[in-house]
Amino acid sequence: MRALFLALLLLFAAPLAADPTMPPAALADTPLPDAAQEAKAQALMHELRCLVCQNQSIADSHADMAGDMRALVRSKIAAGESPDEVRAWLIKRYGDWVSFNPPTHGAALGLWLAPLLFLGVGLLLALRLFRRRGSETKA
Repeated sequence: MRALFLALLLLFAAPLAADPTMPPAALADTPLPDAAQEAKAQALMHELRCLVCQNQSIADSHADMAGDMRALVRSKIAAGESPDEVRAWLIKRYGDWVSFNPPTHGAALGLWLAPLLFLGVGLLLALRLFRRRGSETKA
């Protein structure tokens, strides 16, 4: 029984002792020397979602993953890539969810149109029901 208790204690205590030992990426918190490039990088960082924090941008997040993504954005912008190219690369790597403003395509269009379709069907059913009740009361 003691062995089981000790094993469970170690199992649940291990995550508490976790400590990231790797230093943050070089460009995670260091602005680019070129102000125009840094402005492009900052604008893009506010449009990208932190994959760990979910509803925070990588510019606002303190997660290690967000720091790595900030460094990646800055290095690609410094190498001459446009913000659209960097966004497209990140979307290709992590999926549409990484962007706060994902590109629209067929599957997403269905998600936007489905509520309108259901509303239309509901209105038609309600009109049909009211017309039927109106004709029953007249007879």
